Amino acid sequence: MCAKICKDSVILNQWHPISSLDDLRDIKKINTVLLEESLTCKESSNGEVLVWKRIDNAKKLLPTKLAYGYLWTCLGNPPTDLFSFPEFHEVDRRNVATGAFGVNISAGRAIENFLDMGHFPFVHTGILGEEPHTEVKEYDVTICEKNDEILATRCQFYQPQAAVASNEGAEVDYVYRVPHINCAILYKSSPVDQNRQDAIIIFVQPVSQEMIRAHTGMCIIDDKSADRDIRLFQQTIFGQDKPILENQLPKKLPLDSRAETPIRADKSAIAYRRWLSQKGLTYGVIPNEDRSLFEVV
Repeated sequence: MCAKICKDSVILNQWHPISSLDDLRDIKKINTVLLEESLTCKESSNGEVLVWKRIDNAKKLLPTKLAYGYLWTCLGNPPTDLFSFPEFHEVDRRNVATGAFGVNISAGRAIENFLDMGHFPFVHTGILGEEPHTEVKEYDVTICEKNDEILATRCQFYQPQAAVASNEGAEVDYVYRVPHINCAILYKSSPVDQNRQDAIIIFVQPVSQEMIRAHTGMCIIDDKSADRDIRLFQQTIFGQDKPILENQLPKKLPLDSRAETPIRADKSAIAYRRWLSQKGLTYGVIPNEDRSLFEVV
């Protein structure tokens, strides 16, 4: 069935998040959709987590991986390992799944929005940005071939309330990391420990080419805030992003750099589109016919 729906081996052979482990423990059995395939996931009586789809009324078990607080599966041939995220395993961090959001947009658009600092003062006013602090300062973007990921470094932005534990505005240091075509991690200055960074995640489950479930979470140094407050903070942010995302057209992500006018703040987005184009991704994107457009400037 999958061959009739999704023929893109680039996305078929990826690990994809389909549920937080918290939700799976609470609900026990979850029905979901990945790449237009209906899936069921369930924890068995002996604690084993199973994911399957049905073909001609028969169950076909799919590969599974439990990592970073989420259940992952694959419809094709997944790599042995998932990307590294060592901060998740640091014993003094709070790992909080902050909710999954259904959004009528492609996965690439959601990741690109996550990478964009320019919208902070206008969409997240009073929290992640405010006027007149609207300038996105020069920053560096690298496509790391060794780890097959994108890194944006030297990012800085003024934020009135950068985290749940923040009590005043501050110039916040950011590092963006895209270790997977549909996953991104933001590292930002911790208001609790100046020598360390909090981590905020978005792991995107592509339901279809133009619909997603965005799994969000925080991996933070904060032993005072309640889980409820941490979830509310991140849900507020994503609730502000959702209507912006759903009003974007086209819903698929254009990989041709000429399709939309870039500005300096879009360096991460340009690198991300170039990276996807180099991989040959076709699902959920408008492919770029001229690969030379993505040469490093």
